[in-house]
Amino acid sequence: MTAITDFTVKTADGTAASLEPYRGKVLLIVNTASKCGFTPQYEGLEALHRDYADRGFEVLAFPCNQFGAQEPGDAAEIANFCTLTYDVTFPVFAKIDVNGTGADPLFERLKSDAPGVLGSKAIKWNFTKFLVGRDGAVVDRYAPTTKPEDIRKDIEKLL
Repeated sequence: MTAITDFTVKTADGTAASLEPYRGKVLLIVNTASKCGFTPQYEGLEALHRDYADRGFEVLAFPCNQFGAQEPGDAAEIANFCTLTYDVTFPVFAKIDVNGTGADPLFERLKSDAPGVLGSKAIKWNFTKFLVGRDGAVVDRYAPTTKPEDIRKDIEKLL
């Protein structure tokens, strides 16, 4: 089975990028949105990123507009919002779909490896989080209601 770091995704400017540079790191992969009730979680995600980046941890954000059309902006608007509102320094990739026939292959894999409640593979809302170990395997899935700081202990175990 391939590691999460074997996938290719699109950067905010639409170019293809391998996740290979993240091999050997602990990752928190999140579907995000700028106009969601959970959007303030950007602050907690940035705190985790700043606290653990030097120990081999990365937050990877993937904007998604599938839930209540809460990410309507283009890449430039999303980047501006993340930088100006939450001083985000972790990578924010291209807007994607996480469910349905157009779902990004990375998220198909994440959902398959870490199903939700009662085995559901569908992502229910923005800010669903997937924790990936240094070996590229999915360790856990967290609901949108799980605050980033509540994942801290799980991240520390993997670092």
